[in-house]
Amino acid sequence: MSIYFQKTYQRSFGTFPLKGAELAGAIKAAVDVGYRSFDTAQMYRNEADVGEGLAQTGVPRDQLCITTKVHPENFGEDRFLSSVERSLQDLRLDYVDVLLLHWPPSGAVAGPVKLLEKARSSGLARHIGLSNHTAQMMRDAARAIDTPLATNQVEFHPLLNQDKLLAAAVETGIPLSSFCSVARGKVFSYPLFTELAENYGKLPAQIVLRWILQKGVSINTMSTKPANIQANFDIMNFTLSSVDMARIDAMTATNYRIIGKASVPWAPDWD
Repeated sequence: MSIYFQKTYQRSFGTFPLKGAELAGAIKAAVDVGYRSFDTAQMYRNEADVGEGLAQTGVPRDQLCITTKVHPENFGEDRFLSSVERSLQDLRLDYVDVLLLHWPPSGAVAGPVKLLEKARSSGLARHIGLSNHTAQMMRDAARAIDTPLATNQVEFHPLLNQDKLLAAAVETGIPLSSFCSVARGKVFSYPLFTELAENYGKLPAQIVLRWILQKGVSINTMSTKPANIQANFDIMNFTLSSVDMARIDAMTATNYRIIGKASVPWAPDWD
């Protein structure tokens, strides 16, 4: 992976559940503050809007890092590549930079991962990876193919213990990237983040996002408010101390999970 890709992918702009003019405005605001990595999915039903929004910005293709994810209903060999081609058509792209399996398959992960590898060898994607896969699934996927997997995009925030996934990331060489990075705002009800924000002269959200980065995890954030988009991007000019990292680490014992079987019936049995 190029250094540019690694740096750009550290801070991605998520697009769910935005559509239409609202999404186009958010993409423009994100580009204006410096975002070049954008995340979408077939399941979001906004790939065409993302393509339109990015085209309006005029950012050269070689400066963009675009991620999309294959819907589980397209994991079959008869649908996989054609679904990716439709995504590319909607996105107005010849390839995506990162192509992920959005959710684990109902059976073994090896088959869909091999189709990911085929998409890459066919020039439809530069990097491939996973989303919402467990630690064992990461191991199974890594064993199934020779191509390195760029990420496992998962729910990751200070109120959820993901130590097993972090260990699997080291073991398999598959880095993690986060969604629900501020637990859909729930982190802001905890005084620790207000205290640390005051100490560092930052916003609570910036403290949370910096903690995630220092855990070695890339970030996906979404907002429609220009001030929040700017703040979420501006997290590279300070470092949390080891003491403060440990204080936030202790919060993961809360084990608050947003994406569970109650809300997403097809979710796996999480670690």
